[in-house]
Amino acid sequence: MNSPSAGSDTCTSECDVLVIGGGPAGSTAAALLAERGHRVTLLEKAHHPRFHIGESLLPANLPLLERLGVAEEVKAIGMEKWAAEFVSPTHDHHQSFEFADALDKSMPMAYQVRRAEFDEILIRNASRKNARVVEGCEVQNVEFLADNGGAKVQAQHENGSKEIVTARFVLDASGRDTFLGGRLKAKQRNPKHNSAAIYGHFKGAERNEGKAAGNITIFWFDHGWFWFIPLLDGTTSVGAVMWPYYLKTRAQKPLEIFLQETIALCKPLQTRLQHAQLVSSVEATGNYSYVCDRTHGNHYLLLGDAYTFIDPVFSSGVMLAMQSAFVGADTVDVCLRQPQRAAAALKNFDKIMRVGPKEFSWFIYRVTNPAMRNLFMGPRNFFRVKEALLSVLAGDVFGKTPIRFPLLMFKAIYYTASLLNFRRTLKSWRMRKQNIRAVDEVGVVVR
Repeated sequence: MNSPSAGSDTCTSECDVLVIGGGPAGSTAAALLAERGHRVTLLEKAHHPRFHIGESLLPANLPLLERLGVAEEVKAIGMEKWAAEFVSPTHDHHQSFEFADALDKSMPMAYQVRRAEFDEILIRNASRKNARVVEGCEVQNVEFLADNGGAKVQAQHENGSKEIVTARFVLDASGRDTFLGGRLKAKQRNPKHNSAAIYGHFKGAERNEGKAAGNITIFWFDHGWFWFIPLLDGTTSVGAVMWPYYLKTRAQKPLEIFLQETIALCKPLQTRLQHAQLVSSVEATGNYSYVCDRTHGNHYLLLGDAYTFIDPVFSSGVMLAMQSAFVGADTVDVCLRQPQRAAAALKNFDKIMRVGPKEFSWFIYRVTNPAMRNLFMGPRNFFRVKEALLSVLAGDVFGKTPIRFPLLMFKAIYYTASLLNFRRTLKSWRMRKQNIRAVDEVGVVVR
């Protein structure tokens, strides 16, 4: 490879796999492919450590971390998370779901992590496994070559120099930037969901006691829901995921004030933050829910959020990203080493990529419905439906755990409850349809 230098110089390089993005999906895929002897180049526009939201892992993450060889490093930075707690404005109790009660009892806990630390562990692991990791280098264009020629990737380093990488395969792990999805006009607004978010970090928040101190808490409120994620250093991540129309009411109001005013709409959360201090900038983002119309194409795959993102209510983002990287690495390995099996491998990749979003989205689209809220706040284990629900909350949707029949029964119970309260259900459905409408996002900015 010709090394880049300052100014407008251009260097060239070659690799088997070019990975766009150094988040959980990109770093995981790069490590796995480099382990298998492929020449891997990972280009990340930022420098690690860098801030990112999505700090709550799922129990299903832990076996993936073990397979990557980073479990002990993550344990050292993680706050133990043994359960998820739900708080509803229409119920007089809190409801906790212990992961140890899921169908598979072998994954009883997870971690809350600062993503800056977590993501750095993963990208350094990729580098240790001989992936070429380049930070401060932004991909600008990808040209797919004819006759199975792979791709030519143009990137720019932060010193202004450019690099052209010829790759046999490209993995888009660019997250919500959706690099290929945008350029291929594959990215679409999710017509079934729409949300926005505003968030910050607090010191001095009131936590649960003992083993429950690290549990995530979900608070419903009139305009959406809040997350409350305790971190190991005493900081608590607090964010509101809301219908876009509500974020639009912020107008020119400072984000810090708008977040505090929004917290005041949820009394149980306000109580837990009454002695807390905001210790970070407050950020907001719109366009929270989208999907690309494909998972792959000729010589490329879309991983994690580069393919789709729905809503973070069940903390599925990092797990789905890493899971996509594992199946993506298997797929690329087959495509490069056994091209006669590529079509079958890509078909399997597409199938698996759609499993997670499908399982979680059914709940996400209904989580604000009164019938669903009642089921969450008063769970019963008829036909093992509570255990199956816990398996979903744990992220156990890809394995051999027999969740299909119990989930089918859960859905039957939900639909029955909805029909028995038809007027309420119809009112809720109409309200949700109104809430997810597209809103001009002028004024919804990231700070």
